[in-house]
Amino acid sequence: MTVLQEDRTKMADHGDDLDSWFERLERMPVPEGYRVEIVEGFVHMTPQRDVHWEIIRWIVHTFEAKFGMKVKVKSDVRIDFPGHLNGFCPDVMKLRDTAAKDDRGLWRYHDIEFIAEVISKGTATNDYDTKRLTYATAGVPVYMIADPYTGKCHVYTDPKEGDYQTQLTVAFGTEIDLTGTVVDLVLPTEGFPRE
Repeated sequence: MTVLQEDRTKMADHGDDLDSWFERLERMPVPEGYRVEIVEGFVHMTPQRDVHWEIIRWIVHTFEAKFGMKVKVKSDVRIDFPGHLNGFCPDVMKLRDTAAKDDRGLWRYHDIEFIAEVISKGTATNDYDTKRLTYATAGVPVYMIADPYTGKCHVYTDPKEGDYQTQLTVAFGTEIDLTGTVVDLVLPTEGFPRE
């Protein structure tokens, strides 16, 4: 679901920064079970689904099993990224151990080591295109897309000049070896459900 143009115009009139947009969105009646993001100035609301959550849970569990419960893994937490009005809420992100919030109480994209997005039909283009390029521009070392519609994971590494230089595609059920990356773990996908 995308906010209508007239609502977007009203939001822009209240200030052309992400804080103003998110303050207004917090006052709007967002249905329970929906996630809200701002991607290149457009507001997207996507429903959380069982399959979506199960994949997120598997990924988070893998990080907790490897690094313990104090690992800085977040889900659906706002991060302001480079570009025009990019306030994303990644499905899963791992922050470096030394990460600290900024003076506004937000985590900084500079501290992100890993992001995983689980595809939703309505916003798949964002994950495959806009977010991939934005995450590469931000220097996120590892970006993974889990697509329950195709049953595949796409792992992007080596961000340079606004895109990732390396891509690996594997079918659900295959282990993803990230030991040569900053996250240094093997991510099992045998439990990833399909749509």
